[in-house]
Amino acid sequence: MKITQVDVMQVKTSNPIWRPVICRIFTAEGIYGDGEAALAYGIAAPAAFGMIKDLAALIIGMDPLDNEVIWDKLYKQTFWGQNGGPVIFAGISAIDIALWDIKGKYFNAPIYKLLGGKRRDNLRSYASQLQFDWGPDFRQLQSTEEYIEASKKAVEEGYDAIKIDFFTYDKDGRNFTSEDSTRLLAPYYVNLVEERISAVREAVGPTVDIIMENHSFTDANSAVQLGRRAQKYNIFYFEEPNTPSPKMAKYICDRLEMPIAHGERIYSRWQYAPYFENSSVQVIQPDIGNCGGLTEAKKICDMAYTYDVSVQAHVCASPLSTAVALHLEAVIPNFVIHEHHRISLCDFNKNLCIYDYQPAMGKYKVPELPGIGNEFSEFALTQCDKVIVK
Repeated sequence: MKITQVDVMQVKTSNPIWRPVICRIFTAEGIYGDGEAALAYGIAAPAAFGMIKDLAALIIGMDPLDNEVIWDKLYKQTFWGQNGGPVIFAGISAIDIALWDIKGKYFNAPIYKLLGGKRRDNLRSYASQLQFDWGPDFRQLQSTEEYIEASKKAVEEGYDAIKIDFFTYDKDGRNFTSEDSTRLLAPYYVNLVEERISAVREAVGPTVDIIMENHSFTDANSAVQLGRRAQKYNIFYFEEPNTPSPKMAKYICDRLEMPIAHGERIYSRWQYAPYFENSSVQVIQPDIGNCGGLTEAKKICDMAYTYDVSVQAHVCASPLSTAVALHLEAVIPNFVIHEHHRISLCDFNKNLCIYDYQPAMGKYKVPELPGIGNEFSEFALTQCDKVIVK
């Protein structure tokens, strides 16, 4: 087989802050594969678009089945690949995911078969980011009662696990800033967070897991303060309590009695290794769309397994990335739970692909079609800025 063309696209959705960056790789044999750089939010989408374009030029003429050979070329022969950050690894990820899609179609098998076979078919999932409510429309939750209502909505749909950042908005809807959320916190902030956690725990009962999200807004000092108040409510895990750093993650881990999670801003197995070596995280959250693709994510998960570290893939992207994550999570032995991000409920994201996979009663089925089992829609392929690399 031979790669003949790569189309790189930045999609124009109806939500200006949601800018998916995707690619489609074509082969001489007529098989194509789709991939995605998971940087649709924040300010990095145009950089990812340019990165995929640069990387695409390096793979024209290569065999798409040689994903390991291509991965090492993109890592070793680009100078910035080694010890790179989110932009270059998101570019590598998009290309790598598309190669796996091609491989699955070539062998007429779903990707999970090529990864070693699924050991589970009903993947436990949690409702993610309830500080924005739960449903197709985003809303900034302010009052404790609103947190209760959103949590109950998710539980009524069959979820037995939810995730909330309790420290995003003040009672008046104001966004907290680093002036509020870092260093040693004043009692007002600690009490507000505990009030919300306590109310949600009482509302959902003892059999629903609560993941405490932080988005790295807190630092080591404030994270320990909040964690000590929160852990008595049986928090499933404490996510991104600080800027990812092995030493400071260890500092937090040693002072709390609940699992620590990091990963969506850690890239490649080289960057994960120190966290495994110092036992500072108990759950990793690699984003397949920015950690190096399926080729790299599988290796990261296998490394984690040797340290008894569990895996929950970070998923905040198009339905294509959801399907990719399900294939990996169905295979690995250390899977713990799947993230069903509330962005997956929004029409501006759903219409990016031809299939809209959704969980039923908090459980996800794994796609059975060849390759990823999903592909980009006509909307995504046409309502975009596009560059063709041959």
